[in-house]
Amino acid sequence: KLHTTHSPQFLGLNPYKGAWPASDFGKDIIVGVIDTGVWPESESFNDKGMTKIPSKWKGQLCQFENTNNSSLCNKKLIGARYFNKGFLAKYSNISRTIVNTTRDISGHGTHTSSIAAGRRVDDASFVGLANGTASGIAPLSRLAIYKVVWGKDEVVSDALAGIDAAISDGVDVLSMSLGYNRNVPLYEDAIAIATFAAMEKGVFVSASAGNEGPSFNTMSNGIPWVTTVAASTLDREFHGNLTLGNGVSLTGFSFYLGEFSASNFPIVFMGMCDNIKELIKVKSKIVVCEDKNGTFLNFVKLINNVGGAKLVGSVIITNISNTDEFQFSYALPSIIINPKDGEIVKDFIKRTSGSGSIAKMSFKITSLGAKPAPSVDFYSSRGPSKICPYVLKPDITGPGTSILAAWPTNIPVLDFNSYNFGYFKLFNKFKFATGTSMSCPHVAG
Repeated sequence: KLHTTHSPQFLGLNPYKGAWPASDFGKDIIVGVIDTGVWPESESFNDKGMTKIPSKWKGQLCQFENTNNSSLCNKKLIGARYFNKGFLAKYSNISRTIVNTTRDISGHGTHTSSIAAGRRVDDASFVGLANGTASGIAPLSRLAIYKVVWGKDEVVSDALAGIDAAISDGVDVLSMSLGYNRNVPLYEDAIAIATFAAMEKGVFVSASAGNEGPSFNTMSNGIPWVTTVAASTLDREFHGNLTLGNGVSLTGFSFYLGEFSASNFPIVFMGMCDNIKELIKVKSKIVVCEDKNGTFLNFVKLINNVGGAKLVGSVIITNISNTDEFQFSYALPSIIINPKDGEIVKDFIKRTSGSGSIAKMSFKITSLGAKPAPSVDFYSSRGPSKICPYVLKPDITGPGTSILAAWPTNIPVLDFNSYNFGYFKLFNKFKFATGTSMSCPHVAG
């Protein structure tokens, strides 16, 4: 089976030879994760078949639900601590709403932790996409979680306290998918100072470069003694297929999760689809729309019209390649194709008429082998580091685009409400996420 994060296979990890068996799948290495906490009930953190906790572990706390000795820790998740004194001092007006727990209420920490060290979980998928077996990079390692992020703001003193605790507890590796002020000199940077202490104790530190690319001088964590991780693509893509009445089949990007009829439908070209009243008249047909200007604002208007008209299906021609802009695709039976393939579709519609202008669509197709891959993705922050420009940064890249990993079951993987699309909320044990936050734990693992 494919690993649903796919990255272990993509990186050449083989369960029978090479780095995985040579390292015993990371057995007894303690990975500390500095993040938003963890969802301990996730199957990715089960301890079935694991041996006793190594004696080098000095941690004593498992902080969930207002207790220091929660039974939610096990031989996999061996420690869980929270740090929020800095956050509460800065935001004293909301202190009553903060629950003292390492439990993840955003999903970010659960996702990154399972990438680094999650156990093998069979039959994992994102509602049918990328179905297979999920596995972290070091599936037999131990996890220690340090929750230092509360809400959208990150207070550096809490991160400093978390790093110090991790060193004291005896972690071997630190994964930090977060960033602070990138303009502070090293001697004033609390994270630089804390990670220097980690380095002195032999702790390997992996930190995310940030998601503010592709411009230069945008990276965070440009610290010489930290491994700064950029983000790259996988060779995996998610598709829908459009088969025209003449048998020609075209493939385009689609995340549509619903069911769709295998029947042929009439297909029409409606230009830029800028008139929703006209779209409603043809809503029982597959409608082809063209984003001629290739600008985000025009694209959004086109999508809103398509959603509002409640078309049976749509084909959108655009040169926008950033798939993060296609979140609507989860709820809309649509396929996004490039202008070159768009010309084929438009020519077919032009040459046929009446009952001949038909097509059918299919969805939930996962394919491998996309090229070029890996390549540094557009969002990944670039160097050089402003605080230390004479050291080449980032150090390395890792898989960061559309990574499937564990997710809390009480936090929706999709949650949006718009006038045109209506309310759409979906829960799942695994979620796709994109960013250097995802590449960082790959390197940590």
